Amino acid sequence: MYRIRFHGRGGQGMKTASRILGKAFFIAGFEVQDAPRYGAERRGAPIFAYVRAGRQAINERGIIREPDLVVVADDSLIPVPAAGVLQGISDRTAMLINSSVDAETWRQRLNHRGPLIAFPAAAADRSELRFTGASLAGAAARLTGAIPRAALEAALREELAEHGEEALAHNLDIALSAYDRMDPHAGIVAEGSSIAATNYRPAEWLDLPLDSAEDAAAAIHAAGNSVQVRTGLWRTQRPVVDYERCHRCWWVCSEFCPDSAIRVRADQTPEIDYDHCKGCLICVAQCPSHAIRAIPEREEKT
Repeated sequence: MYRIRFHGRGGQGMKTASRILGKAFFIAGFEVQDAPRYGAERRGAPIFAYVRAGRQAINERGIIREPDLVVVADDSLIPVPAAGVLQGISDRTAMLINSSVDAETWRQRLNHRGPLIAFPAAAADRSELRFTGASLAGAAARLTGAIPRAALEAALREELAEHGEEALAHNLDIALSAYDRMDPHAGIVAEGSSIAATNYRPAEWLDLPLDSAEDAAAAIHAAGNSVQVRTGLWRTQRPVVDYERCHRCWWVCSEFCPDSAIRVRADQTPEIDYDHCKGCLICVAQCPSHAIRAIPEREEKT
C-alpha cells in the first residue's frame, strides 16, 4: 500500500492536491482513501492531507504515521514541531520539498538518507502560487510510478471542472509539466508493508476542561466586522521584532503575512498588530536577518 502525506499551509491547496492524487490512483485501479486534517482552519495555519492507495481493501484509518512519501508545499514548516513534517520518516521514505534550496542542502539539514527531491513547484511570480497543489500532485503521481499520465489528466479534469475551462487548462498544464519533470525519478516511492494490529497501542486519554459559554462563544455578531474580532486571541506563539537586528526590508515580513497583520511605520520598520496576528509565524521563517523570533504567549502575559 502507498501511504502519502501532504504538508502545507491553509490556502496552498493541500486538500485539493490529495483529492487529485487520490482520484488518479482510483482511475488507475487502486482502492483509495484521501482526507485532509486541520488544526485551526485559517489561512497560513499548518495542515496536512493524506492519501492511501492499495490493490486490496484498505482497513487502516486515521493519520499516516509511517509515510512512504512526504510532500512539503512550504519548506518553512519543516522546523516547526507542531507541523509534524518529519514524523515517522525513515531511510525508505521519499521526500518531495517545494523549495528553491537544492536537494543536497536539505539532505544535510535533515540528515535524511532516503530519496529527496527539491522541486520549485511554482515560478517566482506570486500569482502562480495558487497552483502549487496541482503541481505537487502531478509530481507525486509520477514518483509513485503507478499512475499513468492519462489517469492524472482525467483526475484533474474531474476534480477541477467546476472552476471553469481557463483555470482547468492552466492547472492541467502545470500538473502535467510537473509529472513530466519527474520522469527521471519515476518509481522511487516504494509501497509500504502492512502494519500488524498486534502492535497497536491505544492513545492515552486526555481530560480537557470546558470553557464557559461566555468565553467560548463566537465573537462575530454581524457581517463585515472582522476588524472588531480580535483573532490575536487564538495565538499561542507570539512573534517579536528585535529592531536592533531589523534591516528594514519591510516588504518581506509584511508581504508574507497572510492576514496583513504587519504594518510599516514611516521609518520602514515593521509593527505587528497583535490584536489580529494569529501566530502562524510565517514572518519568523521568512525574515532574512532573523530579527523576528517567537516566544510563548504565556511568557508575554506574565
